[in-house]
Amino acid sequence: MEKINNTVKVYAQFITFLVIWAVIAFVTKTYQTNDLLNILKLIPQAITGYLFVALLFSRWIWKLKILQGWLIKVPNLQGTWKGEIKSDWINPETGKGVDPIPVILVIRQTFSTIKCTLMTKESTSYSTTADITLVPSSEDLSLTYNYTNRSKATIRDRSPIHDGASILKIIKSPKRILEGEYWTSRKTRGEMHLEFYSKVLSESFNS
Repeated sequence: MEKINNTVKVYAQFITFLVIWAVIAFVTKTYQTNDLLNILKLIPQAITGYLFVALLFSRWIWKLKILQGWLIKVPNLQGTWKGEIKSDWINPETGKGVDPIPVILVIRQTFSTIKCTLMTKESTSYSTTADITLVPSSEDLSLTYNYTNRSKATIRDRSPIHDGASILKIIKSPKRILEGEYWTSRKTRGEMHLEFYSKVLSESFNS
């Protein structure tokens, strides 16, 4: 999706660079020399300063609530989400389906990147690609990602490593919810429902 209006983004980057350049010229008092060459020599320092500010923005500044919505269109999803998945998988031995499976989704996010780790009691899925997209013909946003699932070695005979994809609608109120569907290379599919649990990034299913 377009994370920020392109025109605003270009102007913001250019103005930020000029401001940093001007601040360096002021602090070093280079502007007092009225020597354009000396001022131009400050460009490498201005670039370094700009890159530092850009890093701060990508990691933390964009998450500020005061910027969300009107300037930053990317919702901050970072944290731990808890919920369940409902699979259409049928156990070939019993001919029956499975109960809903408790899951934890851990999202690590910067302004330009997002990584998803989904954990259950028996396996862990790692996203290979992920993005936040605008649902066609609406203002709704969705988290979409492709993943590789690795089950525990002791159950891999009945649950082999496989790939899949998920698309989850982002609901902001009255609760923060992610819900949608997934499908796998094993020709199974199902529904997912998750609610925001904590800003702390869980490292295991039992944590």
